[in-house]
Amino acid sequence: MARCLIVGCGCRGLALAQELIARGHQVRATTRDPGRVAEISAVGAEPYVGDPDRLATLGPALAHVGVACVLLGSASGTAEHLRALHGTRLAMLLERVVDTTVRGVVYEATGTVAPEILLSGAQLVQRACERSSVGHMLLTADPADHDRWPAQAADAVERALLR
Repeated sequence: MARCLIVGCGCRGLALAQELIARGHQVRATTRDPGRVAEISAVGAEPYVGDPDRLATLGPALAHVGVACVLLGSASGTAEHLRALHGTRLAMLLERVVDTTVRGVVYEATGTVAPEILLSGAQLVQRACERSSVGHMLLTADPADHDRWPAQAADAVERALLR
């Protein structure tokens, strides 16, 4: 089993954390809000306070992680902010991954973020992971399907580990 990092551990991230833990994985989950640490701990995940807009805060979270899940498909903000989050900031995160134990990346390629921004992010993940020989999966499960999404996302995590 692997240690999984969830970047963007909101409601769906918590559901994924529970599913992964039930399957025997260890989970480290990020939040920008220190007030959510207890909620993350309550599901059995290791909380980590870090911000995907400030990548230096996420670097230590990558330690001893086998797969990184970037669950920002429904992030909020201006179009400019979201383009950066799924563009330059995502690219910088993927560059950091190369020098870690991460051997799989799962990118949430659906959500409320504009489809063209998510498509651009998905293409970035594909290119970066292929260049660095890191397995990757694009998570295209419907985030509105609360009953099936956690299992589909956990399946994507396990497939990314096998690539």
